[in-house]
Amino acid sequence: MPVSRRGFLTLSGLATAAFALPGCDLGSMFAVPPRDTVYFTPNDKFYTVNFMDASYNFTRDLDVEQWNMVVKGAVQNRLVMKWRDLLNRESFDQAVTLMCIDTLPGGTSLGTAMWRGISLKKLLQDVGADEETARDVIFRAADGYHDSIPFSRAMEDDVMLAYLMNGEKLPKDHGFPVRLVVPGLYGIKNVKWITEIEVYNGDYQGYWQQKGWTDDGTIHIFSRIDSPGHYQALQGQSQRLRGIAFGGPETIREVQLSFDKEKTWVSADLEAPLSPYTWVIWNYDWAAPKAGKHYVAVRAIDAKGKVQTAEIARPQPAGATGLHSIVVDVLNV
Repeated sequence: MPVSRRGFLTLSGLATAAFALPGCDLGSMFAVPPRDTVYFTPNDKFYTVNFMDASYNFTRDLDVEQWNMVVKGAVQNRLVMKWRDLLNRESFDQAVTLMCIDTLPGGTSLGTAMWRGISLKKLLQDVGADEETARDVIFRAADGYHDSIPFSRAMEDDVMLAYLMNGEKLPKDHGFPVRLVVPGLYGIKNVKWITEIEVYNGDYQGYWQQKGWTDDGTIHIFSRIDSPGHYQALQGQSQRLRGIAFGGPETIREVQLSFDKEKTWVSADLEAPLSPYTWVIWNYDWAAPKAGKHYVAVRAIDAKGKVQTAEIARPQPAGATGLHSIVVDVLNV
């Protein structure tokens, strides 16, 4: 995560310079090819972050038969759950998009998978969590990472402890043997490699909160143009634009495009999302009015009518904001 934060300081300044000068062609040095727009992200393409303890080798050190997960704290019955205990509990599947808090406008550090796991709510009920006094639920990981979510959020039906990803055993890079999946919250809250869950009566500050990052973690509305690519040369007047939009805790109601530097907006067509917790795919058939370079921006509106902000903000402390835009070069009409 620190690398991309440092990179943002450089990239944001360059991007601002490129677009602040009318007619400036500096943007061509940041040409980006078109990206695939898919419903599910393959496991080997799904974004990852660095381990907290670089000395911990998950391939070498993790023996699933020796692994256990302790559930403790403000509970009536402390529980030590082993791998077979986890598999023997009632499970459910749900499609969820996860997103890194470092993701910049138009970025790629997000992905959608079909997860299978157990209900955190039912687990906490089974151990007799103190619903009167509990404030947070803390998750601690094998690599030393730790964070929490509010107890009230933990008791929602969509929060899961996942052990399968896209029909396969959870890959080591994605939290094997079990990870937290909380729809609508940035990846920093979706703790991987869980070894301990604690029901806590206070306000817990996790690893990144102690460094000044958000304790809320709600994902901002996000949208992206996948194709055409930035500064891609296009042949012909008729072009299909395609991309994704994600509302964080809310699904997307509308995606809009602007071809006049965000003065006016037109609506794209939406494909049905996989679930209320995933990105939506949008399409727009565009007739270029003339040959030459055209600026295209995208924004999304969530189910509650909240419009994606154009205000540019760095990832720290609560996630980046701003609109994704590209320049396309129509060679003939």
